[in-house]
Amino acid sequence: MKKHAKVVAVIGAAVVAVAVFLTAVLKTAGGPDVVGTGSVSSFEAVLNAAPGRVSADEANAGWSLEAPDGSVRFVWSEDDGRSPLHDVMLEFDARPFVKAGLDTARLPENYAAENGRLTVGTDLGGDRPSYEGKTTPLSAYERIVGKHRGSVGYHAALDHYNVSLGGGNLFEWARDMKVNRVTDKNQEKDIVFVLNPKPLVAAGADPKKVEGWVYAAVSMEMDGKAADVYKFLKPFNLQ
Repeated sequence: MKKHAKVVAVIGAAVVAVAVFLTAVLKTAGGPDVVGTGSVSSFEAVLNAAPGRVSADEANAGWSLEAPDGSVRFVWSEDDGRSPLHDVMLEFDARPFVKAGLDTARLPENYAAENGRLTVGTDLGGDRPSYEGKTTPLSAYERIVGKHRGSVGYHAALDHYNVSLGGGNLFEWARDMKVNRVTDKNQEKDIVFVLNPKPLVAAGADPKKVEGWVYAAVSMEMDGKAADVYKFLKPFNLQ
């Protein structure tokens, strides 16, 4: 068993090393913005793979992509200053967290609780101009890349692009929905909704009792180094 554990550890370390190296390549590749442009085409593929789950969100002046089980959705606005909440956010069912002990009144200001749902997100900032003409889900995302490039990243361990929602919360999607190019295995996580557990745990939620979300350590890049960080994850395969 000890020998097997060592082999697993070595393989895991090798995967992390490759992942960190690939992140560096993507960040430093000369010429075009590889992450920015690559994320757009991959995001388009995700939208095309979930047509029934993508819809206009008039309340937040933007668009939403709903999870196949309807428990959570990613919302991104047109960034024209009309959204009453945040430019990018997750809206999700509060019940699993409340059942696990969460007191919504103890959540920080970037959370909102209403009608059995929780929202968490961030305002992207900037000049927030008013755009003319009707946007599409993809063009609204392209504006995020164009005006708020710092909010778009790459998670090498899962071979995912992501949008930062602030406070360690993310929406992620596969660079390639068929294969994870880091591990050369089938890509089984086409989209992942990611929550920072710390505010939820601080507000009373027992992370081990939250149903429907995976509570696990995820390899993330922090200050240029790989580190394991606990997250609440809700992954889905769209194909």
